[in-house]
Amino acid sequence: MAEKEQVLITEEGHEGKYVALRSLVDRTVVASGDNPETVMEQARQKGCSEPVIFYVPEHNISLVYCYAY
Repeated sequence: MAEKEQVLITEEGHEGKYVALRSLVDRTVVASGDNPETVMEQARQKGCSEPVIFYVPEHNISLVYCYAY
């Protein structure tokens, strides 16, 4: 089965930051910042028990993330 490319975030203004999404299905940004632990804490304070945290690179840099269900 071929994998499809998926964009995790399309919002501007998160370059160079860690971002917390509600989930991989609901890609609502619930927190962002310079420190992943702080971002996790902020997301949990907003009711997300298991947010998806990842780093958004600066412009013109691509990162590939893999995950398993």
